[in-house]
Amino acid sequence: MDNPLFTLLDQHQLFEETILLKRNEYLTVNGSVDTHVYFVKDGSFKISVFETEEQIIRFGYPGDFITCLDSFLTEKPTIFSIQALKKATVLKVKKAGFMALMHADMENLKIWNTLLQQLILQQLEREMDLLTVSAKERLERIQTRNPRVFQEIPHKLIANYLRMSPETLSRLKSLDVHQ
Repeated sequence: MDNPLFTLLDQHQLFEETILLKRNEYLTVNGSVDTHVYFVKDGSFKISVFETEEQIIRFGYPGDFITCLDSFLTEKPTIFSIQALKKATVLKVKKAGFMALMHADMENLKIWNTLLQQLILQQLEREMDLLTVSAKERLERIQTRNPRVFQEIPHKLIANYLRMSPETLSRLKSLDVHQ
């Protein structure tokens, strides 16, 4: 495993529980307080918010860490839900142990800060994509940034994530194939 955070947590035996989820089972639901970090061993996840309808904001894959960052940081109810898209396994880490380890020395803190910076930059990039570029460009960008999304995630969910209809996604993908 070439993930410094995983290695650090594993070395300090902070993975307290292995959770097995069935397809469509929720790891965390909107309105709950969840102060854990999860490492995805296998399976895939969607992280969503629900207003009048579901809006997918992120996906999680094997090798990723996922959490409801709002609840993790504030210890208040989350606005997010995390749902397994297929049978999945995650390793669970409690916030108290995680944060104690992150603050134990400067190298650990650098790992944590790097992770937070990456999350912020990804979120800013995504927000700019949704606000400033065409549907075709959003599709091209996700194909460049994360080509495995089309192997792991149903097209209907990718369309939701990209804020387009499944028909638009199909049309754009078929144009892509014919070029």
